[in-house]
Amino acid sequence: MRLILLGPPGSGKGTQAQRLVHRHGIVQLSTGEMLRAAAAAGTAVGLQAKEIMANGGLVPDEVVVGIIADRIEEPDAKKGFILDGFPRTVPQAEALDELLRKKHLKLDAVVELRVNESALLARVEKRAEETRARGEEVRLDDTPEVLTKRLAQYRSLTEPLIHYYSERRKLLTVDGMMTIEHVTREINRILTALGALEPKEHEEPKIASKASRTAKKTAKTATRKAAESAKKPAKPARKAARVASKPVSKAKAAKKTTKKAAKQPAKKTVKKTAKKAAKQAARAANARKGAKAAKKAAKKLTKKRAKR
Repeated sequence: MRLILLGPPGSGKGTQAQRLVHRHGIVQLSTGEMLRAAAAAGTAVGLQAKEIMANGGLVPDEVVVGIIADRIEEPDAKKGFILDGFPRTVPQAEALDELLRKKHLKLDAVVELRVNESALLARVEKRAEETRARGEEVRLDDTPEVLTKRLAQYRSLTEPLIHYYSERRKLLTVDGMMTIEHVTREINRILTALGALEPKEHEEPKIASKASRTAKKTAKTATRKAAESAKKPAKPARKAARVASKPVSKAKAAKKTTKKAAKQPAKKTVKKTAKKAAKQAARAANARKGAKAAKKAAKKLTKKRAKR
């Protein structure tokens, strides 16, 4: 991962650079530190820079680019780096592009931390007031007056750079007025989306971005819907199976009814005959009773006549 962080003084650029270094194992390359290190190491480019700085001059772009070229060849920069303080101008950006092309390297992104300058000035004024209230001396470079000059210089140098990298689709803008934690999350989110970062394994939930959580939720929903869709065809299949089984059930019922019907005539005949015999027996019994009653009545009548 190879990045450039752009941002005015007070935007938190240094803080975010250190977080990226710690999190992803890349190195932060500061032009000032690189110049001093090259001079101390006694390299050809370093000695040239040392002489220019000793005379109070500005180190030419080609010298700075030469120092960067040597630095990114070192082992600790193989995994990636963040350039801090370079490029500051469009010619420097062009020189950097040429250097990376020669080394067959690619710049992944330029992250701009955009801030509200009025809010930054108000923040510095408040900090200066609190420092004075504690009886401490305010640093010369930490006053509203100095910050105003530095912001004006930043605008004049950086606005062309923003346009330069925007045209090349390298510029990514982050709201630098968010909390430090939110800015870190947003930077990691956009770098991951670009493919410049691999999602970190065993990442703590509090560091996971909102976009990542939303993506997981969306994936779960899609999986659930796919499972439901897969189950839906099973209902018509079950219905078809029931319909297909109905003729078999009806055939069984018909067979059973036929057997029952075959048995019914014999049973009905027996019952009918028995009923008829019972009626005939009842009529015979009634006839006998009637005969006995008639016989008895005739005897009584005969007795009465004999007495007369």
